[in-house]
Amino acid sequence: MQTQNTGENTAVTLRARLRRLRAELPESQRSRGALMMRGRLFTWLNVARERGAILGRPLQSVAAFWPMAEEPDLRPLLQQWAANGITVSLPVVNDAGSPLAFHVWTPDTPMRTGAYGIAEPESGQAVLPDVVLVPTLGYTARAERLGYGGGYYDRTLAALTEAGHPHTAIGIAWDEGLLPHDYTPAAHDMPLAAVLTPSGWVPEAPLETGGLAAGRGTVFSRTLR
Repeated sequence: MQTQNTGENTAVTLRARLRRLRAELPESQRSRGALMMRGRLFTWLNVARERGAILGRPLQSVAAFWPMAEEPDLRPLLQQWAANGITVSLPVVNDAGSPLAFHVWTPDTPMRTGAYGIAEPESGQAVLPDVVLVPTLGYTARAERLGYGGGYYDRTLAALTEAGHPHTAIGIAWDEGLLPHDYTPAAHDMPLAAVLTPSGWVPEAPLETGGLAAGRGTVFSRTLR
């Protein structure tokens, strides 16, 4: 029997268990894991930008996210990117049921508390990102995502696709978010190009840039059961 993600099945239970698992992570493991993800993202974007320039597909803009409690903290990397001339943006919720907007962020950008208590830029230029870093609660070995249930990122990625805007969507998740092999996403769930965890890329780094896949050189067996 496949694990379906619909309103009548186990999605709510899965989310609750995933939240509990990540809440139980020791702070030292959380800090080290975020450091490893920041390092891999830094290397990946450098390689992806070089490859994109050769192919005439420049990568100039990265949409990131301000972490909620227990999510991987990428903020030191965002500061580094902004200092190096990369356009960093953060999501802004304009209204429920609509795609997210991405507003340019720098370390000097005034912030406000937005929907769900998440910090967002008070104002700023709206941009269409080349890379979207997606906070990911659960994921499969095929880079399918289980989010928080609001559908914001599914609507946003669908809107970018419908607009014909090229983008690479990368899930950011803890290893503990790996879902059972029989999990099947809902029809509206947008697939990701890859998921990055502390252990590496799932299933592999996007845009043919290389990068250590999860499970190579490390133990990667923590599937949600």
